[in-house]
Parts: sequence; structure tokens; C-alpha cells
Amino acid sequence: MENLLNEIVQEVISRVKKEAFIEVESSGRHIHLSEEDVEKLFGKGYNLTKLRDLSQPGQYACKERVTISGPKGSIKNVIVLGPCREHTQVEISLTDGSILGIKASIKQSGDLNNTLGIEISTEHGSINLEKGLMVAKRHIHITPSDATKFDVVDNEIVQVKVFGQRPLIFDDVVVRVNKNFKTYMHIDYDEANACGCSKGTMAKIIKG
Repeated sequence: MENLLNEIVQEVISRVKKEAFIEVESSGRHIHLSEEDVEKLFGKGYNLTKLRDLSQPGQYACKERVTISGPKGSIKNVIVLGPCREHTQVEISLTDGSILGIKASIKQSGDLNNTLGIEISTEHGSINLEKGLMVAKRHIHITPSDATKFDVVDNEIVQVKVFGQRPLIFDDVVVRVNKNFKTYMHIDYDEANACGCSKGTMAKIIKG
């Protein structure tokens, strides 16, 4: 009987969280490659090797790793995410930028305008990317139904309170609505460390 009650309580808590809160995921440095750049880095006709699915439908981590290099230093073992995109995009944190000696722009994913370039290399080849290096703007992936529930619209800028070990209110969070998304807030490791975020951390959108 006690176990049944515990299961009921946990189910109620879970439903309440889904109705009022959004789960937070922290994202480390990674790279999205174009098909052309995959071949330059790994060989002609090469196909990326899927390692595991990510939370967003159709997105996955690959076995392949690259090295990114700037004026001051290099970072090895940067994970490649699939599938391939039209243009190569490298996402780092501000701390990573200090290691590389590059001050990357804070941009929304996919917006490569006014971004810097960087050298990308593997044991098989290298490229000097002319643009595409960024610090990803903190954002929320959200389904249309959840957008209605939380009273937000695509590209709206909101505040979000993250209930990590060091609760913190983040400003300038962009909402991205798409029927193909799953609802999650994404922050980078610098931001995750600032609020003490770990797996299962929840957040709440603050409306003025």
C-alpha cells in the first residue's frame, strides 16, 4: 500500500512539473558540419557515425570528434552532432573563447551573420572556416501546444528562473516554437555552472 501511495505521489508531482515547469538541459561545445566539410575532414564519401539520440527529434551525437584552433590555443575532442547542415556551425562557451583567444558573438543557432571563423582539423584533414563560430544564445525549444500553455510566441524574449542548486533568473532567453521540437530549455556549461544545473533541473518562465 505504501509503495502504491508513493507511486501516486510521484506521478502527481511529475504531472505538476510538466504543467508548470520546463526541464533544463546544459549543452557543451559542439559542431554541426556540412556534407562538404565532412568530406574535407574525414575523407571523400564519408558518412557520420550515429552514437546516440539527443532530446530534440532527429538530432544525434556522432562518434566523430574534431579539434578547433584559435590564435591562443586549441580544444580537442569537440563532438560532432548530426545530421549534416547546409552550413558548418561551431558552438562554444565564453570560457572556451578565452582558451582559443577568440571573442565569439552570442547568436541564435543558424544565424551566421557577423560570426567569426576558426580552424577545424582531424587527423585526415583541416579547414579554415570563414564564419560560423558562436556562443549560442540561451533559448527554449517549445512545441506549439506548450507555447500556448505558457503564453509565449516564436522569437519572444523572456526571463526564466532556473531552480538549480544555485537558483538563478536568466534574462534575454529566446523562445523557439516548432511542431518538431520537444520542450526543453538549453543553456551552455558556463550558464549551467552558474546556476548549479544538473540532470532533471526545472525552470519556470517569468511573464511581466
